[in-house]
Amino acid sequence: MSYVTKENSKFFIILNFVKEVFPQVKKELRFWRLRAKKVPDLVLSKQALDSLQRKAFHCLGGCIFALYPRADRDAMIEFIVAYQTISDYLDNLVDATQVQDEEAFTQLHRAMNEALDPEAKHSYYYAKYPQREDGGYLDQLVSTCQANLQSLPSYPVVKAELSWLASLYSSLQTYKHLNLEVREEKMLSWLSQNQVNYPEVSIWELAAATGSTLGIYCLVAAAHRPGLTAEEVEQIKQAYFPWISALHILLDYYIDLVEDRETKQLNFVQYYTNISEREERLGLILRESLERTQHLGYPKFHQTVVEGLLAMYLSDPKTKIEELSGGARALLLSGGIEIRILYGMCMLLRKKGIL
Repeated sequence: MSYVTKENSKFFIILNFVKEVFPQVKKELRFWRLRAKKVPDLVLSKQALDSLQRKAFHCLGGCIFALYPRADRDAMIEFIVAYQTISDYLDNLVDATQVQDEEAFTQLHRAMNEALDPEAKHSYYYAKYPQREDGGYLDQLVSTCQANLQSLPSYPVVKAELSWLASLYSSLQTYKHLNLEVREEKMLSWLSQNQVNYPEVSIWELAAATGSTLGIYCLVAAAHRPGLTAEEVEQIKQAYFPWISALHILLDYYIDLVEDRETKQLNFVQYYTNISEREERLGLILRESLERTQHLGYPKFHQTVVEGLLAMYLSDPKTKIEELSGGARALLLSGGIEIRILYGMCMLLRKKGIL
């Protein structure tokens, strides 16, 4: 007799995601929102609250990994919301002020690495930043992540890869927020050192991959299971980096393409030479992502992650503008019937104000 479980039913995963995970994520976000209101410095408090308000969907989306087979759902939600809140808060700090200091950005992003090491002592993250009095807000977020990792049965097996992914993310966030005149040169210099290992993607597709936290969440979820092997970790890494991670961030940039062009924000999708190349490459990255899920444990879960990314981003109202609508439609058609069903579910969730 076969059973409908998280491992073998994509729609069971999505149903549980909406009914069980969403309410818990929103509860965690409310906790951090109350905490952010207590931040003494008004600038830091505003940025903390803004990140929680405008980027809550990052936490909602990332918490799909709370349903990873054999992972502790509540612990994963607590970890992902805290870690993603660090990411979104720091993104606001380096993006929404007039500061363009490489050392300041690097120091702030030490929090991303230290949050993934239960034994790490906290740096003074604001040492080179003009605003500093956060009342322990960032420290508390880091400590919450560390506490969640401390007792994971297979944490030692994933520790090095977590640190590597966090370092890539932190470097990207540091360079991409520098002054317009130097940021591209800095990023190209840094990325060229890494691209030799990933010849199948362009340098800007690689940049996109470094900007995703999905690989981190997947490895943490996998580490909940005792006996996780180095070979399994390597398989997860190869599927999520660069492929699934690149798809994630390129879709994020795709829906913001017109807006970023108007505001002169860095957008990796704009580096494609024309619309045909853009659609071809996004389609290839989607196919590669789905193909690589076949070689992982719990392939249906990972396929749901990939298909869910497409459905969630392409259901965004921003894709309705003429420049993007054709490409969005082509991607949905290329993904097959299950992606289109998930797309319909996301449209319904957006209509109801749940997503």
